[in-house]
Amino acid sequence: PNGKIDRKALPKPSVDGLAVEEYQAPQNEIEEKLVELWCEVLGLEKVGINDSFFDLGGHSLKATILSIKIHKALNIEIPLREIFAKTTIKEQATYIKQNKSTICNDIQPVEKRDFYPLSSAQKRLYVLSELEKNSRVYNMTQVMEVEGILDRSRLENTIEALINRHEAFRTSFKVVDGEVVQVINNELSFKLDYIECKEETVENKIKEFVKPFNLKEAPLLRINIIKIRENKNILMFDMHHTISDGVSLSIIVRDFVRLYNCDKLPQLTIQYKDFSEWQNNLFKSGKIESQEKYWLEVFSNEIPVLNMTTDYQRPQLQSFEGSNVRFELDVTLTRELKELANKLGLTLYMILLGIYNILLAKYSGQEDIIVGLPIAGRPSGDLENVVGMFVNTLAMRNYPRGSKKIIEFLHEVKENSLNAYENQDYQFEELVEKLGIRRDLSRNPIFDTMFVLQNYEIDELKLDDLVFKPYKQDQSVSKFDLTLNAVDLGNVIGFNLEYCTKLYKKETIEKLVERFKKIIERVVNSTEDKLEDIKILEEEEISSLEAKITAIEESINVEFEF
Repeated sequence: PNGKIDRKALPKPSVDGLAVEEYQAPQNEIEEKLVELWCEVLGLEKVGINDSFFDLGGHSLKATILSIKIHKALNIEIPLREIFAKTTIKEQATYIKQNKSTICNDIQPVEKRDFYPLSSAQKRLYVLSELEKNSRVYNMTQVMEVEGILDRSRLENTIEALINRHEAFRTSFKVVDGEVVQVINNELSFKLDYIECKEETVENKIKEFVKPFNLKEAPLLRINIIKIRENKNILMFDMHHTISDGVSLSIIVRDFVRLYNCDKLPQLTIQYKDFSEWQNNLFKSGKIESQEKYWLEVFSNEIPVLNMTTDYQRPQLQSFEGSNVRFELDVTLTRELKELANKLGLTLYMILLGIYNILLAKYSGQEDIIVGLPIAGRPSGDLENVVGMFVNTLAMRNYPRGSKKIIEFLHEVKENSLNAYENQDYQFEELVEKLGIRRDLSRNPIFDTMFVLQNYEIDELKLDDLVFKPYKQDQSVSKFDLTLNAVDLGNVIGFNLEYCTKLYKKETIEKLVERFKKIIERVVNSTEDKLEDIKILEEEEISSLEAKITAIEESINVEFEF
């Protein structure tokens, strides 16, 4: 009646259907600092010391960022494994009190030079790009639909400010004394191309826009505007993977919004070249040896090749022609999956990776599966606002043997994931080289499929009287045979399954999607079942296969008798 909220009448607060502990304030200085760091990482205004990090929206990437921030703020290193084991502020504060502080080795700016060494990831991407000079597989393209009257001059000023802020946009590559190096150009001219066309020809214009880059010429970035009518434009943004990654894309969008609004951004203390210098010194110093030992042990025995049945014969030269199938888990199944993950002490990534392994095992008949996982690869809090190619790839090897219970296998996936996170500084490119894997031009080294859990998705943006929306476009590239992309949308989980069209038909992938959903339902309802009890074929499919086998056998017998 008096206009105030009757708080006693409200239900107990929850996050994604999970109950939140009753709020308890920090009791000491360490807990107060941890509350501050948690709020910063999770994007919340208030957390209690008994709240669970993962119940509040934490995941593997945010746990890594939290570990880095704690290291920098409190001069104590909390291993990622401890953050998964000690999920509350109270538990983490106790750990900090009981452990000695460490020296925080921040990445330092390097002196100005004519050129700088490449990072490990840049070296590999450079080689791959040079092998396929006319390929667009390593282009990172974003297309936005812009509604409202676009101020071209203001847009150009914003883009110029972005280029000045991030050295990655001014980076090019050249060979010096037989070694590829990166050059940071102090000044360069950037042109914002502007064309007009009818709406029905936009798709063709986008295809024409995405072209191979010459890595020797900066900027490795191009931006075009297509005017469709007075209050509707298409903004096309394309850059090369050697200067950017998925996290960088979110940084670019965030900085773009603030610069367009004329906000003043804090100066970046370090840039990508400082990271690549630090990484090269890390390998030279021998500090990475323990991590190298871990990965070489993981792959000490014979490395399996995923034996998926394909619709077409594998081309002798790997094809990157692809398409995708999008789907979602409904609200009920999403809630049940998250509740199970919470009950078992798993992140959403861990439980989905485990289920994806089960699917691959069912399709291939193999019990030794390797799946690639991209990881942010930003070892310092100072790098969280820097654009560049930081992402590393972890080759996750799991053993979905039929005799294991579902719950047992999921805990194994968790343990393997934690071990991999603890050794994430060791670069995938170094592992491939150390293992001496013979290059097969028809496929990727070590693994043919990747799983990606996106923790962000570029959605609608509003700037003054402008509205930016993602433009839906056909996807025609697949870097791997199969890539399962997942994104947590809150009430539902969205998926995008990329596939190589030179290997699979669309109907095959659609069947795979349905079987993936069935496995999720089985896992949610029966964690004590064995993996061998999970069946993915329907009775009619089994009958059809048996009929085909019988026909083949009869044909062979007739031919033999003849």
